[in-house]
Amino acid sequence: MRSCVAVFLAMLVAFAADARGVTIAWTQVGNPGNAADSATSSLYGAVGYSYQIDKYDVTNSQYVEFLNAKDPTGADPLGLYNSNMSRAPFGGIDYNAGNGTGSKYSVISGDGNHPVNYVTWYDSLRFANWLNNGQGNGSTETGAYTLMGGTPTPSNGLSITRNAGTHIVIPNENEWYKAAYNISGTNSYFQYGSSSDAVPTASGPTGAINSANYNGAVGNVTDVGAYSGTTSPYGAFDMNGNVFQWNEDLISGAFGGLRGGSGITNTAYLLSSGRKGDSPDTVGSYIGFRVAMVPEPSSLALAGLGFAALAAWGWRRHRRIKNPLDRVGFSKSFV
Repeated sequence: MRSCVAVFLAMLVAFAADARGVTIAWTQVGNPGNAADSATSSLYGAVGYSYQIDKYDVTNSQYVEFLNAKDPTGADPLGLYNSNMSRAPFGGIDYNAGNGTGSKYSVISGDGNHPVNYVTWYDSLRFANWLNNGQGNGSTETGAYTLMGGTPTPSNGLSITRNAGTHIVIPNENEWYKAAYNISGTNSYFQYGSSSDAVPTASGPTGAINSANYNGAVGNVTDVGAYSGTTSPYGAFDMNGNVFQWNEDLISGAFGGLRGGSGITNTAYLLSSGRKGDSPDTVGSYIGFRVAMVPEPSSLALAGLGFAALAAWGWRRHRRIKNPLDRVGFSKSFV
């Protein structure tokens, strides 16, 4: 019976996603009420509820959907696009002022599944707000977070916190840490986000276990999920290497938290102890992010959403027939 319910709910979520431009591949992080990691001095990883985290970093293709929806004219008053995004070989998004309204931004050929980079901490919060508000013309300034001032760097930039009752967010440090290192169903933790206490192999994309893009092994970012044999204990890909990931927490009230290491950093930042922070308006070729959904929606709530989605899907289908380390400081141009 449970398996039938799970399949049914998965179908409902898929139908709901059909109505939106960006689909997130969630993976479940259970074991609510787990203890923090006693091996880390600041005791990270304790989370009192079940939640879901994106299996992958947000990609260029997903971010292009966001850009075209929220900046259809290319005026970009919130600085959601950075010109380095079109910079070869690291960037993956082009801007063309001559394109029509709603199509100013496009994915550079072959880079659609690369993690979006050159994004600030504020960009990541705004993307989460947009998802939380249903995409489309959903607000970037309210929802999961309240950003004030209507400028790229909000006037309340260093006092932004998660709003109560929200669902789609940037994972806070404990949520990110648990998804990366906690051994599912226990109070124990791996040292690396590759479900291992052994140092991952630095290599190009592979199906081998315990491998990652770091230490200059590739010289660029790779497709999300390209290391198909390596996931965190909860099934999330690229929790080690490729790009650092912004998390929600501000370090010392002034620096956006970064976790996971990148394609050019060494093993120190892959470790559970590898905590880093930088100015929230920093961008870099090896900085990206992923999203989470908290708390886990109840089956009843999902079913209610799903029935509405099914009805909407059927109506739209009919229409179609009738008529898709506590260290601080990257440089601003971190490559």
